[in-house]
Amino acid sequence: MAIEIELMEKSPKSALIALLLALFAGPLGLHRFYVGKIITGILYIFTGGILGIGIIVDLVLIVMGKFRDFDDRVLEF
Repeated sequence: MAIEIELMEKSPKSALIALLLALFAGPLGLHRFYVGKIITGILYIFTGGILGIGIIVDLVLIVMGKFRDFDDRVLEF
């Protein structure tokens, strides 16, 4: 029986800054630009944060510590 240990690399980006950007400028996708997700940031601009649903999902992921940057690293508070 093998035990697999998952090492998660931490992002240099702050989860607190991403959270604040998502709260106050979510429809503009600034939190996505901040973490390097340029394409989805542009998508958020044109769709209003995918009609607000994408912003809510991102807020939940950020608070739960599951939101990742462009290089698939977890953001920390």
